[in-house]
Amino acid sequence: MPSVGRPRTFDMEGVLEAAMRLFWEQGFEATSMARLLEATGLSSASLYGAFGSKQGLFERAMEHYAAGPGSVTDVIDDAALAPREAISQMLHASIDMQTDTSHPRGCLVALSGTVGDRDTAVRRAASARRAVDRARIRACVDRGVAAGELAEETDVDGITLMIHTFLLGVSTQVCDGTPAHELHASADAVLAPWHRPVQAA
Repeated sequence: MPSVGRPRTFDMEGVLEAAMRLFWEQGFEATSMARLLEATGLSSASLYGAFGSKQGLFERAMEHYAAGPGSVTDVIDDAALAPREAISQMLHASIDMQTDTSHPRGCLVALSGTVGDRDTAVRRAASARRAVDRARIRACVDRGVAAGELAEETDVDGITLMIHTFLLGVSTQVCDGTPAHELHASADAVLAPWHRPVQAA
């Protein structure tokens, strides 16, 4: 008869929150195992037993981020909103989140898996998440064309890339100290060519 493993004695939510904040602030490469163990309160055996590796913990921390602070972008999927309004709310909500001083500044997805993070698996995980966000933006741009907010000949790929590039670039501006009000004004400028829906009489 197989033996029953000992139950976990740590708070998974608390561990993921601590790891998320550390990866968010320092990036994958610069975050040492010693700092992870200190921040999460886990032993080395518990960390490897629960997550398999530092990379495994990073991937779970990114999922935790997407369900938490990163979920501000989920408004892009709200079909009840006019497409332009969905994009606008996504950009402004992301700016508010990224400039919130109650957690590390910027966006974990934008800042992870880039120059300092040489681990290819980490890069793939971060890139995959960015690809999901880009696809969601494209679907909203398509809705904008279908709704008549954008002209039929609109370069959908070009508009999608412009919006996604702005969204990712907010992190750099935030880390450089650009004030939130300037970022909000820039978001409005990005959407200036996108006509607001005509209100019914």
